[in-house]
Amino acid sequence: MRKQEVWTGGEASQAHSTGSPAEQVKALVDLLAWKGSQGGQTPQVPDRTPDSPLGPRSNDSRIRRYREALLSRMEGGPELNGPPPRLASLLLVEGLTDLQLREHDFTQVEATRGQQRPARPIGLDRLFLPLSRVSIPPRISITVGVAGMGKTTLVRHFVRLWAQGQVGRDFLLVLPLTFRDLNIHEKLSADRLLRSVFPNTGEAGLDVATQARVLLVLDGLDECKTPLDFSNTVACTDPKKEIQVDHLITNIVRGNLFPKVSVWITSRPSVAGQIPGGLVDRMTEIRGFTEEEIKVCLERMFPEEQTLLGQVLSQVQADRALYLMCTVPAFCNLTGTALGHLCRSRPALQDAELWPPRTLCELYSWYFRMALSREGQEKGKVSPRIEQVAHGGRKMVGTLGRLAFHGLVKRKYVFYEQDMKAFGVDLTLLQGALCSCFLQREETLASSVAYCFTHLSLQEFVAAAYYYSASRKAIFDLFTESGMSWPRLGFLTHFRSAAQRAMQAEDGRLDVFLRFLSGLLSPRVNALLAGSLLAQGEHQSYRAQVAELLQGCLHRDTAVCSRAVNVLHCLNELQHTELVRSMAEAMESGALARLTGPAHRAALAYLLQVSDTCAREANLSLCLSQGVLQSLLPQLLYCRSLRLDTNQFQDPVMELLGSVLSGKDCRIQKISLAENQISNKGAKALARSLLVNRSLTALDLRSNTIGPQGAKALAEALKINRTLTSLSLQSNMIKDDGARSMAEALASNQTLSLLHLQKNSIGPTGAQRMAEALRQNRSLKELMFSSNSIGDGGAKALAEALKVNQGLESLDLQSNSISDAGVAMLMEALGVNQTLLSLNLRENSISPEGAQALAHALCINSTLKHLDLTANLLHDQGAQAIAVAVGKNHTLKSLHLQWNFIQASAAKALGQALLLNSSLTSLDLQENAIGDEGASAVASALKANTALTALYLQVASIGAPGAQALGEALAVNRTLEILDLRGNAIGVAGAKALASSLKINSSLRRLNLQENSLGMDGAICIASALSGNHGLQHINLQGNQVGNSGARMISEAIKTKAPSCTVKM
Repeated sequence: MRKQEVWTGGEASQAHSTGSPAEQVKALVDLLAWKGSQGGQTPQVPDRTPDSPLGPRSNDSRIRRYREALLSRMEGGPELNGPPPRLASLLLVEGLTDLQLREHDFTQVEATRGQQRPARPIGLDRLFLPLSRVSIPPRISITVGVAGMGKTTLVRHFVRLWAQGQVGRDFLLVLPLTFRDLNIHEKLSADRLLRSVFPNTGEAGLDVATQARVLLVLDGLDECKTPLDFSNTVACTDPKKEIQVDHLITNIVRGNLFPKVSVWITSRPSVAGQIPGGLVDRMTEIRGFTEEEIKVCLERMFPEEQTLLGQVLSQVQADRALYLMCTVPAFCNLTGTALGHLCRSRPALQDAELWPPRTLCELYSWYFRMALSREGQEKGKVSPRIEQVAHGGRKMVGTLGRLAFHGLVKRKYVFYEQDMKAFGVDLTLLQGALCSCFLQREETLASSVAYCFTHLSLQEFVAAAYYYSASRKAIFDLFTESGMSWPRLGFLTHFRSAAQRAMQAEDGRLDVFLRFLSGLLSPRVNALLAGSLLAQGEHQSYRAQVAELLQGCLHRDTAVCSRAVNVLHCLNELQHTELVRSMAEAMESGALARLTGPAHRAALAYLLQVSDTCAREANLSLCLSQGVLQSLLPQLLYCRSLRLDTNQFQDPVMELLGSVLSGKDCRIQKISLAENQISNKGAKALARSLLVNRSLTALDLRSNTIGPQGAKALAEALKINRTLTSLSLQSNMIKDDGARSMAEALASNQTLSLLHLQKNSIGPTGAQRMAEALRQNRSLKELMFSSNSIGDGGAKALAEALKVNQGLESLDLQSNSISDAGVAMLMEALGVNQTLLSLNLRENSISPEGAQALAHALCINSTLKHLDLTANLLHDQGAQAIAVAVGKNHTLKSLHLQWNFIQASAAKALGQALLLNSSLTSLDLQENAIGDEGASAVASALKANTALTALYLQVASIGAPGAQALGEALAVNRTLEILDLRGNAIGVAGAKALASSLKINSSLRRLNLQENSLGMDGAICIASALSGNHGLQHINLQGNQVGNSGARMISEAIKTKAPSCTVKM
């Protein structure tokens, strides 16, 4: 940030009310233009007299009259009845991204799915204030937003608030100008610039206060008729010298003129790049509509028509592409206007199949028909037919279309009366309702009249309609109006010229124009505009050839750029969707690997941008080679969640991905690279990207070979990175050294919340290092340490850390050779720890002795909710101790005791516990031989228990008596939702007992009776019972010897009796 000077009392004087208007303006200009380097002399203006009413807060009546004049000037602006809350603050951003600099506004919205990059909000009241106590106010501020985002509305809102004294109180003056005002001048001096804002300065007698600040607002840089060229502009310090307007602006920005004045410029992003970043002190961005704000916007358009509002809103929400574009306020208004009119007028029967609009061109065609309808109504026709005003439509396209087209080619978006005359536009035509739907008129400060299209996209639509019409008879290149070539006449030649120019335009300014031009050839658009703008059926002779021509643009074996993706948008407008449809089907079936040609890559890039499935997660596993990935890199930037598992990617690919993750445009939040061939070099490349990346929150590197060195590189990055919250290094052989590196990172990192280190050959030493880090770390919530070999020594270290740590919520120590001694230390820690919610001790060596320690901890601890003791050595004695504790515990929600050699006596104890416990919702006793006796005990408890919702009794030696007991319980119980009895032997008798209960029970949602020797009779009993059960959603009857024909019959019977229930046979 450039160092700014601050005015002091000796550097500025006031202009007194005496003197001629010229002298007063001269005093103001001298003060604004004065630089301390000019001899150290202050501007010579009259001293303030003692009785002057002007004070530090500028309560002088002349300033007040100026504020009132500004308020009057700002009347009639949009959103006067309360600008939306989104304009109350902007997003503070660090420069422009490549996407903003190089792409069309529509592409920016589509690629980012209408979402802004992470940024700090800044309120209007602080927009020009220092960000901290040690910083200084910005001199040059730029606010960017795509066309229609509300930049002018924002400026008008700010100026009104300043005039009312609500914001910018440290500015004595705010001087609002638009580039529409400046464009009427060929040359201008700084002196005349002020006079253009204050034509009556002499009458007002404007004073300037001591230490006053002035804000010069320049709205709409993208409308400046000449691009700013900072490299070839001659310096000018004389405020009276008249120079070209673009040179004047560059000298003001550089500080050669008005160095003490704060300057606020608004612009579309692509044009804002004309100003070198080194000259910009603060850049902000206007955010688009949220989903709720889209709804509010439409509600304001139809305040008393709720049915109509519902129809419009449902259409916007149903079309994802339309919804994304509606995040732009002006587009949302345009869409609401078109859809509202059409819903209200109810399309005729012949148009019913054309409703609703499916593409951009269709929407604008409906808008055009709406405009024609209004034109007819203005002429006194109550229900005009399109044909009756078709001539007016064609005339409008012929006049405004040529203006729009050549303006688009020359980057001209504001037109004046001389432009209208040059293009033969009849000014009287502009007064009609038809033109008013497309063009808006505005008076400049110099009493000149400026015209511009209501939205940039409308200029592009009208330009495309003109080009379409003119190209059918033009004998010269419409882009240059020269180069006559008799043998190559015809529409296809002109379309090819437009496509080539669009592909060559690096800034994408012809992208949407080409979409509209393609869309005018679609059957649906032809049907919509036949008789008004197009001839019936004229598209048929060109459509196939244009589709072939567009696909030919994709046969370049290079990176898939935005121009290529736009070709797919054009094919979609043309309703030629075969290529995209085949790629979507290949993605769904996992057959992408064989589709690797340039056209296929472009179609894949298009799907990554527009597909709802890809919006949630772009799954490109098992299908990408390095070459294909490299060609897709520009498009991967904007995927929110990216899965690239099992692609045999090696380290060079990580260098490519690292470059993507390092980009300022990167929006990737989650990326999975599991089961590739990444070594430490690839990990280092990813680590370098993490040093600068600000979007990635989850990185999955499971099942690679990054080793200790790769872990070290990632750990070093974590010391700096402040966005990553989840990191999986499972199965990467990082060993103790890698664990030590990760521990060092955790000691300083305060954002990582999930760390997965399973299967990494980490021993006690690594666990001890991690435990030391946990004593300091407060952000880590989940630590997965399973399938290592930390032993009792590591468990003891982690236990000591748990006594101190107050952040960890989940600890997974599955399969770590922990015995009773280690468990005892962990349980001692649970007596103190108040944050751990989940503990996994599966597959260790916990015996009844260790179970005693577990039981004691459960009696004391009041926070643990999930405990997994699967595959240990508890036996009945240990399980009984735990059961007693469960009866006293009031927080545990799930308990896994699978495969622990538990028998009936322990099951009885657990049954008694369920009678006392009111918190446990899930109990897993599978693969324990509890038998009918144990099952009956648990079933008896279910008659009274109202908390348990899931009971797992797979392979538990349960026969018909146990099933009968469970059936009796289900007839009474109203809370159990899941019952799994797979792998038992309940037989037909057990099936009948359960079937009887199913006729009564209304809570059970899932029932697994797989492999239970039910036979045909038992299966039929269950199927028959479902006719009276309306709660069961899933039932598994596989492996019950019913045969294929029996399975089909029972399956059909269940579908008939219980259509909402899914059956597996």
